[in-house]
Amino acid sequence: MFTGIITGVGRIVAVHALGSSSTHGKRLDIECPRGYLDDVGPGDSIALNGACMTVTTLDAAQDRFTIEISAESLARTAALDQTGRINLEKALRANDRLGGHMVSGHVDGVGRVTQFQQVGESWQLSVLAPPELAKYLAYKGSITVNGVSLTVNQIQDLETGCDVSINLIPHTVQNTALGTLRVDAPVNLEIDLIARYVERMLKPEPQPPSHVAP
Repeated sequence: MFTGIITGVGRIVAVHALGSSSTHGKRLDIECPRGYLDDVGPGDSIALNGACMTVTTLDAAQDRFTIEISAESLARTAALDQTGRINLEKALRANDRLGGHMVSGHVDGVGRVTQFQQVGESWQLSVLAPPELAKYLAYKGSITVNGVSLTVNQIQDLETGCDVSINLIPHTVQNTALGTLRVDAPVNLEIDLIARYVERMLKPEPQPPSHVAP
């Protein structure tokens, strides 16, 4: 479990194929801030741009760790197979503050940036979410973009999906990897966990099959 509050900005410095075919995944070498791994061990969970991954090896002295990502996960996430800056969040502890919102680290879909521009002291970020996620998105609701917990300021339902408008304060731009986004860039999206369960509870219960007496 995570909160969407980024605890460090790292960098994917190398991507290694785990096999020769498209059914094989990748191993990522990740560089992180000084001291970031002091309380991390092999097997711990760290979210990379919002996708929960398992630390396979680490070198705390060199501030580096590796993860292995399957072909299935690569197909359902964005930009985890290329070098570059990346948002990091360690798994939530039972006594930690819940500063953002409840985040599972399971990417629900890949969106695409439609606008990213400075407005006053802040930045306006607009993302086109896949149509199947539209019903979970609401004004003033929560959404996770590349692992960052954000508040939805405006939504517009389109034939191609749901355009979500978000305001980023300077602190968010300066302390996450969102500042490197460009128009048309793919981003990992996770919808609000509570919305997912509400939908499930509101679904009509399946009716048992009727039996006709012979």
